[in-house]
Amino acid sequence: MKILVCIKQVPSSTTVAVDEVTGVLKRDSAESKMNPYDLFALETAFRIRKDKGGSVAVLSMGPPQAKLALQEAINMGAGEACLLTDRKFAGADVWATSYTLSQGILKLGHFDLVICGKQTTDGDTAQVGAEVAEFLNWPHAANVSRIESVTDKHIDVLVNMEHIIQKQRIELPCLITVEKDIHTPHLPSYKRQLLTADRPLQVMTLKDFTDQDEHHYGLNGSPTQVEKIFPPSHTTEKQVLTGSGAELANRLFELLTARKMI
Repeated sequence: MKILVCIKQVPSSTTVAVDEVTGVLKRDSAESKMNPYDLFALETAFRIRKDKGGSVAVLSMGPPQAKLALQEAINMGAGEACLLTDRKFAGADVWATSYTLSQGILKLGHFDLVICGKQTTDGDTAQVGAEVAEFLNWPHAANVSRIESVTDKHIDVLVNMEHIIQKQRIELPCLITVEKDIHTPHLPSYKRQLLTADRPLQVMTLKDFTDQDEHHYGLNGSPTQVEKIFPPSHTTEKQVLTGSGAELANRLFELLTARKMI
């Protein structure tokens, strides 16, 4: 069984610079890490491979430094890795990101199963996985909390529908997004890291895609635009109030009113 896991490199802190012109994050301005939810997708893929055999590849879209996340996935057990990187991909919303990933998947070849994390910590839309499946014209399931069985023709999963747990049988090839509690991810192997340190990672740009229309990618291909984005302001100002309970309550009310918080 050929499995592909989509992963993403995300900022490891909230201290990220913002491009004042485009309104998008400057992803090279802060330390990054692999999206935590993607670790559960990787572990799910490894366990299916252990039971059914086959291979696990990883795919990511991002700037060149996203290779670090791909290398981490290889250290954990992935066999192959590919990075979709091009300045024309920058500033993509959910729609353009999903389309770019789908084009990369089609270019990489046939896969039986694509697994994504539930969402990313920098976007939190939880929509990319489903939209990738739609662009591929594949069946899909989101919020998968457990995999019951896998055959050469279908996969049986339990889906968390918030108020109920639904069992679904999905024909292959398909795409699923998994919950964070589906499996406990294992740590990268230092021994494997040494063995795979020189393994080349595949890189694709817009020129490698079948569809090379720039209007389908990045800011040009994004029907939604961010009106304004800015980092939160930090302040160390503090004020200590003393007095009886009634006095403190009145003083607190006056302060909140003055700051137009109530």
